[in-house]
Amino acid sequence: MAAAETRGANQSYREVLRNRRVAGLLLGDLLAHVGTGMILVAMPVQTLSIHGDVPKAIAIGMVEAAPFVLSTVLALAIGLGRVRIPPRTLLIADCVLRSLTFACLGALAVTDRLTLPVLIVGLFFGATFRMAGSSSRRLLATSMVDDTGRFAVNGLLGLNVTFALYIVGPVVGGLIVAATSPGVALFLDAGGALILFAAVVASVPRVAKDHDALRRRPSHESGWRILRRRPVAARLLVVEFFFNFLYMPIEIALPLYVRGTLDTDATGLGLMWGALGVGAFVGAALVNQLRNLPQRHLLIAIIALWAFCPIVLAFVGTLPAAMVVFGLGGLVWAPFTPVAYSFLQSGLAPDEQQQVVTLWTTGSMVAAPLGLLIGGPLIEVAGTTGGLVLSGGLTLLLVPIAVVAVLRGTTPG
Repeated sequence: MAAAETRGANQSYREVLRNRRVAGLLLGDLLAHVGTGMILVAMPVQTLSIHGDVPKAIAIGMVEAAPFVLSTVLALAIGLGRVRIPPRTLLIADCVLRSLTFACLGALAVTDRLTLPVLIVGLFFGATFRMAGSSSRRLLATSMVDDTGRFAVNGLLGLNVTFALYIVGPVVGGLIVAATSPGVALFLDAGGALILFAAVVASVPRVAKDHDALRRRPSHESGWRILRRRPVAARLLVVEFFFNFLYMPIEIALPLYVRGTLDTDATGLGLMWGALGVGAFVGAALVNQLRNLPQRHLLIAIIALWAFCPIVLAFVGTLPAAMVVFGLGGLVWAPFTPVAYSFLQSGLAPDEQQQVVTLWTTGSMVAAPLGLLIGGPLIEVAGTTGGLVLSGGLTLLLVPIAVVAVLRGTTPG
């Protein structure tokens, strides 16, 4: 993986998009993320309308955490065990199940029959393939290019997330929720999953390039055993876990912050996520320009700079100022995931990709439900402002730990 920090021959975004299969899959991924971005606004609004006697922050935390439970179990079976399911199959299963789940939840919501327990149970089972599907998107896209195209593909995946998930999706979602109801946004997310399904079927061969190699030379090693041979990558996974863990209280605090401190509605929440997305879009667009920088140092700098975002946000009282702060946060945060995954994948053999990338994705994403479950009570006790400050302060404390963990030793192992 040391070569990942010095190689200067990576392809540009434009070069990898000349591959029509890659372009088709990325387009489906982009449109699917628009639907998911609407959910960022619709889901907390829907939850607040049906929370009943459950405290608001606790209800939001439970709804946000529910999709991670079963999906974590499946992803760990792949990353730590010997379960091997082709990424194409996993992603198709995720698209079909997500579409059915959100169509049903949307129908219940628009007919005023959706309750908090039903919403939680639906998300619990409907997201079974969520983590495995997320890692499968990356595996399929990067398997269709060579080593010099991997950095650009990871960057484009990040660009999709920032543009669709945090710009277009939340803004459109806020407008739809304000004009109609959250249930309509749930229906649209189901449609996005169907679009991704069509893109996978049309663009991804039944047996991708890297999985031809996997079938010829099957690997029975777990992802963790492979990571142990690459100590820096393993330690970086731990750092990323806590980076994501300490971020999650912000997702619970944000709708309460928008309603309370900023005194606005779902449209304001959509604009806040949109501001984050605009900043992240710019950051993601610049990822390919960062390929010659030392990647480990870059990752540590991102953690440090992001930590100031929630701290400053806590002391801002107007929507325009809050959008500027959140937008700058998105700018520094966006390169983290594509740089981290490119760094990780550069040192893996084809038959090691699925279990390690799935384990890495799981390790980073499992921080979300844990952070949400703790974030609810934390926000209830510390309040919205206190929760934001605590999230940023603890992230700052993570910086020296990251320096020791990621920079220790002269090679990634």
